Amino acid sequence: MTANEANTSTGQRRIPKTDLDVFPLGLGGNVFGFTADEATTFAVLDEFLDAGGNLIDTADSYCHWMGTDGGESETIIGRWLRSRGCRDRVVIATKVGQLPGSDNLRPETIRAALEGSLRRLGTDYVDIYYAHEDHGDPLDATLETFDAAQRNGQIRYVAASNYSAERLEAALARSAANSWAPYVALQPAYNLMDRAAYESDLAPVVAEHGLGVFPYWGLASGYLTGKYRDGAPAVESVRTPYVEQYRGERGELVLAALDGIASDLRVTVGAVALAWLASRPGVIAPLASARTVEQLRELLPMAGLRLDAAALSALDDASATTVGVSR
Repeated sequence: MTANEANTSTGQRRIPKTDLDVFPLGLGGNVFGFTADEATTFAVLDEFLDAGGNLIDTADSYCHWMGTDGGESETIIGRWLRSRGCRDRVVIATKVGQLPGSDNLRPETIRAALEGSLRRLGTDYVDIYYAHEDHGDPLDATLETFDAAQRNGQIRYVAASNYSAERLEAALARSAANSWAPYVALQPAYNLMDRAAYESDLAPVVAEHGLGVFPYWGLASGYLTGKYRDGAPAVESVRTPYVEQYRGERGELVLAALDGIASDLRVTVGAVALAWLASRPGVIAPLASARTVEQLRELLPMAGLRLDAAALSALDDASATTVGVSR
């Protein structure tokens, strides 16, 4: 079974180099405690679990942008886990290295951040622990610290996000040379509107080393849901400023292609956009957030979609021109 082929007996996908099987859609936790309060978050998480979802992605930095110390998302997820008694049914991924004041990957930061994440989540281990962002810290110290955390049972697997191809290659080489826990997955910015940076630089590294890929911003900050069309009424959302870069001829071409496919399949354009991502080489599960149960229900059908060659070609052609993005 290749990295992005479904396990037909479970509907899930195996992350290479691990024993973890995950649903074809990962639920992003960046809205929990931000645009989704605790009661709504519990409802979204319940719906996701009932639908067969199991991968919940968060970070210690969520939601510091509200002027807080961060950790709100982990705290709410932890309360939900305890109230539902479902820790053994979910795969929890969290991250270190982007929280202001702890925005580095030095050993002391990793150790303290991991203890904090475990406390907030109410668990004694996390399934996937990401280096949230590369800051140029000495790789050996970072990787040896992750390895120690895996050896003592605090994390099951380590992974990387927001790494350049060069630093990712270097990290994988250092882990192999020292028999340290290697990065098994990559979380890049990748979607129909943002293809060039990942496909030209990172995809070859992913393929060479057999990493699993979990794209964030899979819906291009909501643009690929179709609600930010040219000429449409303004949308009141904290994400609105981010989608301006996508407006224009190319964006409209992509939305038109999505519209046609979604109409034929009787699903939402967002579900089709995520299904396209799930079809890409190495992609295990795209990540998407939902601040309401209704939003989640619009996306869940992507898990059962298998786009045919004509649909994939139409989306590839419409999205061929590159647009840069930063996170």
